[in-house]
Amino acid sequence: MDINDLIAIVKKKLNDHINIEKIKITDKSFVHKNHKGNQKDKFHLKISITSNELKTLNKIESNRKIYKILDKEMKENIHSLQILIS
Repeated sequence: MDINDLIAIVKKKLNDHINIEKIKITDKSFVHKNHKGNQKDKFHLKISITSNELKTLNKIESNRKIYKILDKEMKENIHSLQILIS
């Protein structure tokens, strides 16, 4: 899958399930390029979300909610997520 397609899917899924004021998704795969176990078809994403809904949850609950929404992508296309909530 192309990174731009993946970012579009992730944005849509999160916007469909969470009340989000602002979202920014950045590909950070280049940082892990030479790491052992790095897979070419698995991406490292940084997600910055502004959401009053997520702010009402504790960090574990909000991250769990995001991971549940992105379950398919985590299994198939995403190696790691960095999640920042404000």
